[in-house]
Amino acid sequence: MSDDRLVTPEFMSDDSAAEHALRPKTLSEFIGQKRVRDQIDVLLTAARQRNSAADHILLSGPPGLGKTTLALILASEMQTPIRITSGPAITHAGDLAAILSSLVEGEILFLDEIHRLPRPAEELLYLAMEDFRVDVVVGKGPGATAIPLQLPRFTLVGATTRAGLLPSPLRDRFGFTAHLDFYEENELQEVIRRSAALLQLKIDAKAVEEVAGRSRGTPRIANRLLRRVRDYAQVRSGAKGANHLTHEDAMAALEMYEVDEKGLDRLDRSVLVALIERFNGGPVGLSTLAIAVGEETETVESVAEPFLVRNGFMARTPRGRIATAQGWAHVGRTPPAGAATLFDTPALDA
Repeated sequence: MSDDRLVTPEFMSDDSAAEHALRPKTLSEFIGQKRVRDQIDVLLTAARQRNSAADHILLSGPPGLGKTTLALILASEMQTPIRITSGPAITHAGDLAAILSSLVEGEILFLDEIHRLPRPAEELLYLAMEDFRVDVVVGKGPGATAIPLQLPRFTLVGATTRAGLLPSPLRDRFGFTAHLDFYEENELQEVIRRSAALLQLKIDAKAVEEVAGRSRGTPRIANRLLRRVRDYAQVRSGAKGANHLTHEDAMAALEMYEVDEKGLDRLDRSVLVALIERFNGGPVGLSTLAIAVGEETETVESVAEPFLVRNGFMARTPRGRIATAQGWAHVGRTPPAGAATLFDTPALDA
């Protein structure tokens, strides 16, 4: 279900070419995350002045906020090559050893989803990050020998959406950790205007505000919604109208794709409406709520719930999920006098 959602922050198949074209190439072009930009700028400037590789960097934060883009900018700013791989792609320690041994001096290794590295590869990485060497074991049993391989000084850039899953020894070996936060609406408007200019689109100010307000604080979603509005304008207005996006185009396109003014899509709304209309605002257990909307428990918990809770439409209590006053107001209902609170006693399937 979550794979085809327009407002999912996860990477989608049609994002590849579009994201590559819209990605900023330098730190000065990168919009938002001002504190992180300033910290990285100091780090890279100091490394360039010393003419040495930068410290290892860990980028953490939700999907779609620019971790991969920042890694590519790091390579561009340092004028060094970058090697890109991910934790799930490395199945054995030998895979990682092969990548590390082929790096050149000063090269950046970008390791996406680093929290999903297998444990043997993690152990190998400890030594590589600290002493710039790896011990490759050849053979098995009593006859096995360890061959030390010296590595050139490189910079590891790790990206994770779940920093808490990283083992402490690995996390401590990063010289700098940057946490990326969700974007403010004015920053998203700037992202949309920049993307529209690169796509050679003229977009009205109100259309920019409309798309930004429904983008869940995530640039990837903002760019995706912009492309869908462009598609709608092209189909409805013909090829000539596709270059000018009006507020009406944005409203009609987003309504057609079922993304409401707060960024909720069909799944989010069905969970919220079921919670309020079928269970009187809760409290209700997660599995019961999932059955009511016809979805798997994991889908509701990992796809719909985080956004609803983060934006104050729903709350998790010891007894189960409850709708907040903001959630009631969003579906146009008034909460009853005896609505559930955060301090009720637990439900069995909460």
